[in-house]
Amino acid sequence: MFIRIIILLFLLFSSFGAYAQKTVTVSTTQIYDITKNIAGDDIRVLSILAPGQDPHTYTPVPADMDKVKSSDLLIENGFHLEGKNWMRSLAIDAKKPIVTATDGIQPLTLETGGEKIKDPHSWFTPANAAVYVNNITRALIKLSPENKDNFIMRARLYLAQLRALDSWIRKEVSVIPPAKRILVTNHDAFGYFAHEYGFVNTAPVGWSTGGEVGGGVTPQRREAAVNSIRQHNVKTIFVETTINPKLIREIAKDAGVTVGGTLYSDSMGDSGTPGETYIGMMRENVLKIVRGLR
Repeated sequence: MFIRIIILLFLLFSSFGAYAQKTVTVSTTQIYDITKNIAGDDIRVLSILAPGQDPHTYTPVPADMDKVKSSDLLIENGFHLEGKNWMRSLAIDAKKPIVTATDGIQPLTLETGGEKIKDPHSWFTPANAAVYVNNITRALIKLSPENKDNFIMRARLYLAQLRALDSWIRKEVSVIPPAKRILVTNHDAFGYFAHEYGFVNTAPVGWSTGGEVGGGVTPQRREAAVNSIRQHNVKTIFVETTINPKLIREIAKDAGVTVGGTLYSDSMGDSGTPGETYIGMMRENVLKIVRGLR
Protein backbone atom coordinates (compact mmCIF):
# COMPACT_ATOMS: atom_id res chain seq x y z
CA MET A 1 0.00 0.00 0.00
CA PHE A 2 2.79 2.40 0.97
CA ILE A 3 4.56 1.80 -2.36
CA ARG A 4 1.32 2.42 -4.28
CA ILE A 5 0.83 5.76 -2.51
CA ILE A 6 4.38 6.80 -3.37
CA ILE A 7 3.80 5.88 -7.03
CA LEU A 8 0.52 7.82 -7.13
CA LEU A 9 2.15 10.90 -5.59
CA PHE A 10 5.01 10.66 -8.07
CA LEU A 11 2.60 10.47 -10.99
CA LEU A 12 0.56 13.37 -9.60
CA PHE A 13 3.51 15.69 -9.19
CA SER A 14 5.01 14.63 -12.52
CA SER A 15 1.75 15.49 -14.22
CA PHE A 16 1.58 18.83 -12.41
CA GLY A 17 5.12 19.65 -13.47
CA ALA A 18 4.39 18.86 -17.10
CA TYR A 19 1.47 21.30 -17.12
CA ALA A 20 2.77 23.93 -14.68
CA GLN A 21 1.96 27.45 -15.76
CA LYS A 22 4.63 29.05 -17.92
CA THR A 23 5.89 32.61 -17.53
CA VAL A 24 6.52 35.09 -20.35
CA THR A 25 8.25 38.44 -19.81
CA VAL A 26 7.88 41.18 -22.41
CA SER A 27 9.67 44.48 -22.89
CA THR A 28 6.90 47.11 -23.31
CA THR A 29 3.39 47.88 -22.15
CA GLN A 30 1.91 47.51 -25.64
CA ILE A 31 3.38 44.04 -26.04
CA TYR A 32 2.21 43.15 -22.54
CA ASP A 33 -1.41 44.01 -23.38
CA ILE A 34 -1.38 42.15 -26.69
CA THR A 35 0.26 39.10 -25.11
CA LYS A 36 -2.16 39.11 -22.18
CA ASN A 37 -5.12 39.18 -24.57
CA ILE A 38 -3.86 35.98 -26.19
CA ALA A 39 -2.49 34.26 -23.09
CA GLY A 40 -5.47 34.81 -20.82
CA ASP A 41 -5.03 32.86 -17.59
CA ASP A 42 -3.04 30.10 -19.28
CA ILE A 43 0.29 31.97 -19.23
CA ARG A 44 1.71 34.30 -16.60
CA VAL A 45 2.72 37.53 -18.37
CA LEU A 46 5.13 40.09 -16.92
CA SER A 47 6.40 43.40 -18.33
CA ILE A 48 9.80 45.01 -17.85
CA LEU A 49 8.48 48.52 -18.51
CA ALA A 50 5.76 50.17 -16.46
CA PRO A 51 3.30 52.73 -17.87
CA GLY A 52 5.04 56.01 -18.67
CA GLN A 53 8.55 54.58 -19.07
CA ASP A 54 10.50 55.20 -22.27
CA PRO A 55 11.93 52.06 -23.94
CA HIS A 56 14.57 54.08 -25.81
CA THR A 57 16.29 55.36 -22.69
CA TYR A 58 15.47 52.61 -20.21
CA THR A 59 18.29 50.95 -18.28
CA PRO A 60 17.49 47.53 -16.77
CA VAL A 61 17.66 47.11 -12.98
CA PRO A 62 18.41 43.95 -10.95
CA ALA A 63 14.69 43.25 -10.50
CA ASP A 64 14.38 42.94 -14.29
CA MET A 65 16.93 40.14 -14.35
CA ASP A 66 14.95 38.40 -11.60
CA LYS A 67 11.88 38.48 -13.86
CA VAL A 68 13.87 37.21 -16.81
CA LYS A 69 15.42 34.35 -14.84
CA SER A 70 11.97 33.19 -13.74
CA SER A 71 10.64 33.25 -17.30
CA ASP A 72 10.35 30.57 -19.94
CA LEU A 73 10.24 33.02 -22.85
CA LEU A 74 10.96 36.70 -23.55
CA ILE A 75 9.31 38.92 -26.16
CA GLU A 76 10.82 42.14 -27.50
CA ASN A 77 9.55 44.73 -29.97
CA GLY A 78 12.71 44.86 -32.07
CA PHE A 79 13.70 47.48 -34.66
CA HIS A 80 15.94 48.96 -31.93
CA LEU A 81 12.98 50.23 -29.87
CA GLU A 82 14.69 48.88 -26.78
CA GLY A 83 17.63 51.29 -26.77
CA LYS A 84 21.03 49.54 -26.93
CA ASN A 85 19.05 46.28 -27.32
CA TRP A 86 18.59 45.95 -23.56
CA MET A 87 15.89 43.27 -23.83
CA ARG A 88 17.99 41.02 -26.03
CA SER A 89 20.97 41.57 -23.73
CA LEU A 90 18.87 40.38 -20.78
CA ALA A 91 17.90 37.29 -22.76
CA ILE A 92 21.50 36.51 -23.67
CA ASP A 93 22.75 37.01 -20.11
CA ALA A 94 20.05 34.72 -18.71
CA LYS A 95 20.27 32.24 -21.61
CA LYS A 96 16.55 32.58 -22.30
CA PRO A 97 14.79 32.28 -25.69
CA ILE A 98 13.48 35.54 -27.13
CA VAL A 99 10.87 36.30 -29.80
CA THR A 100 10.72 39.54 -31.83
CA ALA A 101 7.14 40.78 -32.18
CA THR A 102 7.87 42.84 -35.31
CA ASP A 103 9.15 39.93 -37.42
CA GLY A 104 7.53 40.17 -40.85
CA ILE A 105 6.66 43.87 -40.68
CA GLN A 106 7.99 46.04 -43.49
CA PRO A 107 9.59 48.92 -41.57
CA LEU A 108 9.42 52.57 -42.39
CA THR A 109 12.68 54.44 -42.05
CA LEU A 110 13.78 57.46 -40.07
CA GLU A 111 16.65 59.62 -41.27
CA THR A 112 18.83 61.37 -38.72
CA GLY A 113 22.16 62.94 -39.41
CA GLY A 114 22.27 61.33 -42.84
CA GLU A 115 21.77 57.84 -41.38
CA LYS A 116 18.67 55.78 -42.12
CA ILE A 117 17.30 53.62 -39.33
CA LYS A 118 14.24 51.40 -38.99
CA ASP A 119 11.29 53.13 -37.37
CA PRO A 120 10.49 50.94 -34.34
CA HIS A 121 7.02 52.37 -33.58
CA SER A 122 5.22 49.89 -35.81
CA TRP A 123 2.35 49.11 -33.40
CA PHE A 124 0.72 52.41 -34.40
CA THR A 125 -1.42 50.73 -37.05
CA PRO A 126 -3.86 47.92 -36.24
CA ALA A 127 -2.59 46.04 -39.30
CA ASN A 128 0.90 45.93 -37.80
CA ALA A 129 -0.52 45.08 -34.38
CA ALA A 130 -2.09 42.05 -36.07
CA VAL A 131 1.41 40.91 -37.03
CA TYR A 132 2.38 41.17 -33.37
CA VAL A 133 -0.66 39.02 -32.52
CA ASN A 134 0.28 36.31 -35.00
CA ASN A 135 3.94 36.21 -33.92
CA ILE A 136 3.02 36.09 -30.24
CA THR A 137 0.34 33.44 -30.80
CA ARG A 138 2.82 31.15 -32.56
CA ALA A 139 5.33 31.65 -29.75
CA LEU A 140 2.78 30.84 -27.03
CA ILE A 141 1.60 27.72 -28.85
CA LYS A 142 5.19 26.50 -29.06
CA LEU A 143 5.72 27.27 -25.37
CA SER A 144 2.46 25.74 -24.12
CA PRO A 145 0.99 23.46 -26.83
CA GLU A 146 -1.66 22.06 -24.48
CA ASN A 147 -3.34 25.52 -24.58
CA LYS A 148 -3.17 25.90 -28.37
CA ASP A 149 -6.93 26.06 -28.92
CA ASN A 150 -7.35 28.74 -26.27
CA PHE A 151 -4.59 30.89 -27.78
CA ILE A 152 -6.03 30.58 -31.27
CA MET A 153 -9.57 31.47 -30.19
CA ARG A 154 -8.42 34.49 -28.17
CA ALA A 155 -6.22 35.65 -31.05
CA ARG A 156 -9.12 35.30 -33.47
CA LEU A 157 -11.29 37.56 -31.30
CA TYR A 158 -8.52 40.10 -30.83
CA LEU A 159 -7.79 40.25 -34.56
CA ALA A 160 -11.47 40.99 -35.16
CA GLN A 161 -11.24 43.84 -32.66
CA LEU A 162 -8.20 45.21 -34.47
CA ARG A 163 -10.05 45.16 -37.80
CA ALA A 164 -12.93 47.03 -36.18
CA LEU A 165 -10.47 49.54 -34.71
CA ASP A 166 -8.94 50.19 -38.13
CA SER A 167 -12.38 50.78 -39.70
CA TRP A 168 -13.32 53.14 -36.89
CA ILE A 169 -10.07 55.15 -37.23
CA ARG A 170 -10.59 55.57 -40.96
CA LYS A 171 -14.13 56.82 -40.42
CA GLU A 172 -13.19 59.27 -37.68
CA VAL A 173 -10.14 60.81 -39.39
CA SER A 174 -12.16 61.24 -42.61
CA VAL A 175 -13.75 64.35 -41.06
CA ILE A 176 -10.33 66.05 -41.16
CA PRO A 177 -9.75 67.62 -44.60
CA PRO A 178 -6.61 66.16 -46.19
CA ALA A 179 -4.97 69.59 -46.21
CA LYS A 180 -5.35 69.80 -42.42
CA ARG A 181 -3.91 66.38 -41.66
CA ILE A 182 -0.66 67.77 -40.32
CA LEU A 183 0.31 65.88 -37.17
CA VAL A 184 3.02 67.64 -35.15
CA THR A 185 4.29 65.86 -32.02
CA ASN A 186 7.49 66.04 -30.01
CA HIS A 187 8.81 62.59 -30.95
CA ASP A 188 9.08 60.44 -34.09
CA ALA A 189 6.48 57.93 -32.89
CA PHE A 190 3.61 58.51 -35.32
CA GLY A 191 5.19 57.71 -38.68
CA TYR A 192 3.25 54.49 -39.24
CA PHE A 193 -0.02 56.08 -38.13
CA ALA A 194 0.56 59.07 -40.41
CA HIS A 195 1.53 56.88 -43.36
CA GLU A 196 -1.53 54.65 -42.94
CA TYR A 197 -4.13 57.37 -42.46
CA GLY A 198 -2.91 60.14 -44.74
CA PHE A 199 -1.20 62.57 -42.35
CA VAL A 200 1.95 64.62 -42.77
CA ASN A 201 3.99 63.95 -39.61
CA THR A 202 6.51 66.41 -38.18
CA ALA A 203 8.45 65.72 -34.98
CA PRO A 204 11.04 68.38 -34.09
CA VAL A 205 12.62 66.44 -31.23
CA GLY A 206 13.10 63.09 -32.89
CA TRP A 207 13.83 59.99 -30.85
CA SER A 208 13.97 60.45 -27.10
CA THR A 209 17.07 58.33 -27.00
CA GLY A 210 19.71 60.56 -25.49
CA GLY A 211 22.98 59.15 -26.77
CA GLU A 212 21.20 56.79 -29.13
CA VAL A 213 20.82 57.53 -32.83
CA GLY A 214 18.30 60.31 -33.36
CA GLY A 215 18.38 61.85 -29.91
CA GLY A 216 18.05 65.58 -29.34
CA VAL A 217 17.06 68.45 -31.57
CA THR A 218 19.07 70.96 -33.58
CA PRO A 219 18.21 74.66 -33.90
CA GLN A 220 17.72 74.05 -37.62
CA ARG A 221 15.18 71.32 -36.99
CA ARG A 222 13.35 73.46 -34.47
CA GLU A 223 13.20 76.38 -36.91
CA ALA A 224 12.02 74.05 -39.67
CA ALA A 225 9.26 72.76 -37.41
CA VAL A 226 8.05 76.29 -36.60
CA ASN A 227 8.14 77.24 -40.30
CA SER A 228 6.29 74.06 -41.28
CA ILE A 229 3.57 74.74 -38.70
CA ARG A 230 3.09 78.26 -40.03
CA GLN A 231 3.29 77.21 -43.69
CA HIS A 232 0.58 74.57 -43.30
CA ASN A 233 -1.56 76.83 -41.12
CA VAL A 234 -1.59 74.24 -38.34
CA LYS A 235 -3.63 75.35 -35.33
CA THR A 236 -2.93 72.50 -32.90
CA ILE A 237 0.13 70.39 -32.07
CA PHE A 238 0.56 67.60 -29.52
CA VAL A 239 2.87 66.34 -26.79
CA GLU A 240 3.49 62.69 -25.90
CA THR A 241 3.26 60.83 -22.62
CA THR A 242 6.87 59.68 -22.36
CA ILE A 243 8.57 62.89 -23.56
CA ASN A 244 9.27 66.12 -21.66
CA PRO A 245 6.74 68.62 -23.08
CA LYS A 246 8.93 71.70 -22.48
CA LEU A 247 10.34 72.00 -26.01
CA ILE A 248 7.09 71.35 -27.87
CA ARG A 249 5.36 73.98 -25.72
CA GLU A 250 8.08 76.46 -26.64
CA ILE A 251 7.64 75.62 -30.32
CA ALA A 252 3.88 76.07 -29.98
CA LYS A 253 4.47 79.52 -28.46
CA ASP A 254 6.92 80.49 -31.23
CA ALA A 255 4.49 79.34 -33.92
CA GLY A 256 1.45 80.89 -32.27
CA VAL A 257 -0.53 77.66 -31.96
CA THR A 258 -2.16 75.67 -29.15
CA VAL A 259 -1.17 72.30 -27.67
CA GLY A 260 -4.07 69.92 -28.22
CA GLY A 261 -3.37 67.45 -25.49
CA THR A 262 -1.09 64.53 -24.70
CA LEU A 263 -0.93 61.45 -26.93
CA TYR A 264 0.05 57.96 -25.81
CA SER A 265 3.18 56.94 -27.68
CA ASP A 266 5.96 54.65 -26.44
CA SER A 267 3.95 53.63 -23.40
CA MET A 268 0.32 53.02 -22.56
CA GLY A 269 -1.49 54.62 -19.62
CA ASP A 270 -1.68 53.64 -15.98
CA SER A 271 -4.21 51.09 -14.79
CA GLY A 272 -7.64 52.69 -14.60
CA THR A 273 -6.97 55.27 -17.33
CA PRO A 274 -8.58 55.23 -20.80
CA GLY A 275 -5.20 54.35 -22.32
CA GLU A 276 -4.42 51.30 -20.19
CA THR A 277 -4.97 48.97 -23.17
CA TYR A 278 -3.64 49.06 -26.74
CA ILE A 279 -7.10 49.59 -28.20
CA GLY A 280 -7.88 52.24 -25.58
CA MET A 281 -4.60 54.00 -26.28
CA MET A 282 -5.32 54.15 -30.01
CA ARG A 283 -8.92 55.26 -29.40
CA GLU A 284 -7.94 58.13 -27.09
CA ASN A 285 -5.20 59.32 -29.46
CA VAL A 286 -7.61 59.43 -32.39
CA LEU A 287 -10.20 61.34 -30.35
CA LYS A 288 -7.64 64.02 -29.45
CA ILE A 289 -6.19 64.25 -32.97
CA VAL A 290 -9.61 64.58 -34.60
CA ARG A 291 -10.81 67.13 -32.04
CA GLY A 292 -7.63 69.17 -32.47
CA LEU A 293 -7.34 69.17 -36.26
CA ARG A 294 -10.78 69.06 -37.83
